[in-house]
Amino acid sequence: MFPVLNTERLCFREIRESDAEAVFQCLSKDEVTRFYGQDSLENVEQAKDIIASFAKNYLEKRAIRWGIERKDTQELIGTIGFHAHSHKYRRAEIGYEIDPAHWRKGFASEALKEIIAYGFNDLDLTRIGAVVFLENKPSSELLLKLGFIQEGILRSYIYQNGIPHDTYVYSLLKPL
Repeated sequence: MFPVLNTERLCFREIRESDAEAVFQCLSKDEVTRFYGQDSLENVEQAKDIIASFAKNYLEKRAIRWGIERKDTQELIGTIGFHAHSHKYRRAEIGYEIDPAHWRKGFASEALKEIIAYGFNDLDLTRIGAVVFLENKPSSELLLKLGFIQEGILRSYIYQNGIPHDTYVYSLLKPL
């Protein structure tokens, strides 16, 4: 059963095909995808394909991706989750995006804190990594604020719009 998590303002739930329009609205915006490693979506069918891949990866125990829903409006404002999950080595990478209409309201920080706790406590992760474009200062600042350590730079690590980009690699280790 897909885990549902809650914070004061947010609910983290399985992303359904009925969320395709909200996923499309978020991932069709260049200001969201410019640091995502994926081109902006051009139609709702692409959003449905992404949702199907989230479900498949969850069933195969390779990843988990939640929809971030505001409790006050029941609006899906983004997604968050773990990918590159290695059960054997007890590590995963975290990824997230939020629609720009909901930026600078503390939602990303609130979401990350909850999902990080789930990763350490429920998935028994020892290490949570994050890969961030060098130019994505808000995401880097947020990760550092939450205790992540910048480990280095991965050169030409992610392609965006056909161009290779360097990324920072961050990690957060489970408290002893």
